[in-house]
Amino acid sequence: MDRDIRQSRTPSQTVGPYFGIGLSWVDGPLVVAAATAGAFWIRGRVTDGANEPVPDALIETWQADPEGGFVDDAGAVPAGFRGFGRCPTDRDGQFAILTVRPGRVTDPDGVLQAPHVDVAVFARGLLKQLITRIYFPESPSNDSDPVLTSIPDHRRHTLVATKADDGYRFDIHLQGDDETAFFEP
Repeated sequence: MDRDIRQSRTPSQTVGPYFGIGLSWVDGPLVVAAATAGAFWIRGRVTDGANEPVPDALIETWQADPEGGFVDDAGAVPAGFRGFGRCPTDRDGQFAILTVRPGRVTDPDGVLQAPHVDVAVFARGLLKQLITRIYFPESPSNDSDPVLTSIPDHRRHTLVATKADDGYRFDIHLQGDDETAFFEP
């Protein structure tokens, strides 16, 4: 992956939101069916630079299945796995995605990456979506992941979820002291 950490601040221009009009998706936040073995929730909150909730953002996730496979170009899906989730935030900025732990995949240079979930954030005031990743805290391969290790030490924690009772917690901070590390799309 040849992505650079975002160096500029989030734009403040208002350009929407229009998510309810054209971005609804029938499966919504379900990357896997609710009864899938090993399924868990990734829950979080989107906040702005004043640490206020963003009630009208949209979170999209995409990821590999547990064996490191993806939905192929012909639409073949590994055993009930959708690979994609979409969840609008509620009035408190909360979102939730039901998924399974992704397998490891290689980057374009053939380097094996740590298990992760790719995330796009759409919100008012953003001229283009923000791209980030969710890594899992118990993954020993985090220490050698080419993307995670490219992030300055003091910012890496913004890409690592924390354990929760029903899965993981991953908050997204659009600005501020704990701003999530974002990448060029």
